[in-house]
Amino acid sequence: MTDETRHAFAHPQARAAATADTPRDRILLDDHVVEVEIGAFRVERGATQRLAFDIVAELRPAPPAGDDVDRILSYDRLTEAVADALAHERLDLLETLAERIADRILAEPQAERVFVRIRKLDRGPGALGVEIVRTGPSSVAPSAAPRPVVALISAAAAAQPEDWREALLAQPGPLILCVEATPGDTDLPDAAARGRIALLALDQAAWRLSAALPGVEVRDNRTEIDWAQRKCAASIWAPARMAVSAVAGPDGTRGADLVAWLAETLDATEILLVGAQAPATGRPLRRLDTGPQA
Repeated sequence: MTDETRHAFAHPQARAAATADTPRDRILLDDHVVEVEIGAFRVERGATQRLAFDIVAELRPAPPAGDDVDRILSYDRLTEAVADALAHERLDLLETLAERIADRILAEPQAERVFVRIRKLDRGPGALGVEIVRTGPSSVAPSAAPRPVVALISAAAAAQPEDWREALLAQPGPLILCVEATPGDTDLPDAAARGRIALLALDQAAWRLSAALPGVEVRDNRTEIDWAQRKCAASIWAPARMAVSAVAGPDGTRGADLVAWLAETLDATEILLVGAQAPATGRPLRRLDTGPQA
């Protein structure tokens, strides 16, 4: 066993010493315990036992992220890799489970190498397990979030959420709510200032709506939205951060411009209209039927 492998789960100082020639940044998951049915022995069938997962993902060299969450490998990818590997079938071997976890993590473009350690906590006086180290390429495609439905809510409708709240949140799958704002200051001579103010007004409208929709979180970056899509959760979108930082951003700063851009960016299945005019888009459009509340 090389020093590099021996120190994979050691203190960062030990790992740094073992990889002095080719240092890499890493993200890690320690002592992630899941109860699952696994094992080849008869006593392990029909019963669950605790597995502890330790994962270290070594990252490809990249420019500094600049505190931008959308440019890093999210920790959620590590726990999702564990959940995916356990979800499809009952396994006999920890070795197979470790291979599948490593393969899933290596499908992420930032991951260059991964160390996986799995321990059975209930099979003996100590912890029994396996450790593997794998380098890409992966045999699987990067995990994709379910396609969302994007809703465009007019400023007037946002002021009366009781008219549509129940019907909208009953939509299946991940849902992203975009709220129009009342027109801001259009007399400013500087176009950039007008655009920023318009985006901030949309952010404010999102936060105002959140007060009427308990449990629906405001999200302002792709990583959080992607996480919510994977959980099939609803989000209220505050667009300023994504719109300003995008390489190819929206065509304007109206709610209709933003929702059309977001729907294309996330490959939305459709755009739901709640009291709003239809945006210019090739995406399917549908007006929300609020039933007797309308």
